[in-house]
Amino acid sequence: MAQDNILQDLSTAYNTEITGYHFYTTAAALVEDSKGRTVFSNLAKDELAHIVVVGKIAESLKNGLGWISYEEALSQGFAIALSGQIPFPSENELLKRLSTNQSDTNAVQIAIETEMEAVEFYSNLLKQASTPAEKVCLTKLLEMEKGHLKVLRWEYESLNKTGFWCGEMEFSVEKESE
Repeated sequence: MAQDNILQDLSTAYNTEITGYHFYTTAAALVEDSKGRTVFSNLAKDELAHIVVVGKIAESLKNGLGWISYEEALSQGFAIALSGQIPFPSENELLKRLSTNQSDTNAVQIAIETEMEAVEFYSNLLKQASTPAEKVCLTKLLEMEKGHLKVLRWEYESLNKTGFWCGEMEFSVEKESE
């Protein structure tokens, strides 16, 4: 990947992860469902790790040190993650949308849309990756975003009582009629 392009893409990713982190921490405080609070709290922790990793990789590239691994980036930025001093974006469309409808279902729907966009974003970056280090790190980020999406879909199913939780049928219509 061209240096200028990847730095721009990493800047986009960094800002998106910050927006997501603040959305998830806010959603965790607002939702009524205890499982939902846990889901959002855990997603916020993952977003914090992504902020650190993406920021440290961009810093390494800017300093001419090349692409570093996810694990190395995370260990270098561990103090940042512990400090909890994450900048607050001047505009956060996700929080605006949540403020107009603070229901659990709306929070999950917003999160699902956001994670779908993240999967698409990291998939596109992965297609452009040229070195093994880039491919490994971007694959890890992509797989984590896919995992977020799966958990959010399960939470949505649980909230809407579709009969599925974690992909497993909670009840059977056939059994209910017998």
